[in-house]
Amino acid sequence: MILADKIIQLRKKNGWSQEELAEKLGVSRQAVSKWEGAQATPDLGRLLAMSQLFGVTTDYLLKDDMEQEEAAPEEGGQPLRRVALAEADAFLSWRDKASLLIAGGVLLCMLGVAIMLALMAAGDYASVGISPELGGSLGVGILLVCTAAAVGVFIYCGHKNSPYEFLDKEDFDTEYGVEGMARKKRQAQQKSHLICLCVGIALCVVSPIPLIMGALLYDFSQALMLCPTVLLAGVGTALCIVAGVRRAAVDKLLKQGDYSLEAKRISRAMGPISAVYWLLATAIFLAWSFLGNAWDVSWMLWPIAGVLYAALRALCSLLMQKKDA
Repeated sequence: MILADKIIQLRKKNGWSQEELAEKLGVSRQAVSKWEGAQATPDLGRLLAMSQLFGVTTDYLLKDDMEQEEAAPEEGGQPLRRVALAEADAFLSWRDKASLLIAGGVLLCMLGVAIMLALMAAGDYASVGISPELGGSLGVGILLVCTAAAVGVFIYCGHKNSPYEFLDKEDFDTEYGVEGMARKKRQAQQKSHLICLCVGIALCVVSPIPLIMGALLYDFSQALMLCPTVLLAGVGTALCIVAGVRRAAVDKLLKQGDYSLEAKRISRAMGPISAVYWLLATAIFLAWSFLGNAWDVSWMLWPIAGVLYAALRALCSLLMQKKDA
């Protein structure tokens, strides 16, 4: 196989047009056309660039007798793991299902909180017929059952996702057709992604309205109105999770956004910090909620923790860029 045929094969494997390949290499489309028509030969600099871009060795590009594609080694000398089309399709299908399971688990937790708040509020009023002790005990029991079920869902999702963990942790290459399929998937889910995000964010924004309305009524109504507030926030969060998980799966295969090589490098550096950070946030939330009996306000810890985590990640990125410079 001559160089021209190899360039055509590798370009099509990645789903690129001649214009896209030309843009990535910093040359004109006519130059790529001449290379593929065997009318011209790329210079050494372009060959090295193509070697890195396609993930193959320069020997494979230059030697006419090499029919078997040879993956370029990573820094440690090991060849990149290759993702086949069938494996990529199975991964995207699974993440579509996982998005619903994860969203359902989160919503189940929020439902448990809402039921607990309603029973605890009912227990504070004799006219309801439930004692404070019974209301509190039932509420906490239902919350624990819902939380346990949600944790089971999360563990199941983690187990099913374990064969694909390398997409988060390692660099990899994709076989012919994978990138094109991922791009079509991204385009097909664009509308549903936008709808889920818009509706989810809108529900989170309007979720305090029932609580505000309850504040205008007597105390029992105010306590009960906290329940629809939690549920609206839960549904909004679940919709955002569905949109985010499905988009993240496509971005992993395309190595875009949070799953680019640079972002993975930052994630590896943030791994131990993230574990300590979220364990500490969880401990604070539980202590604040149970010891202070502040379930009505302790949920605000999570959006604050999310914003602070984003700032911490941005700081880590800046420090790494400064170190590289």
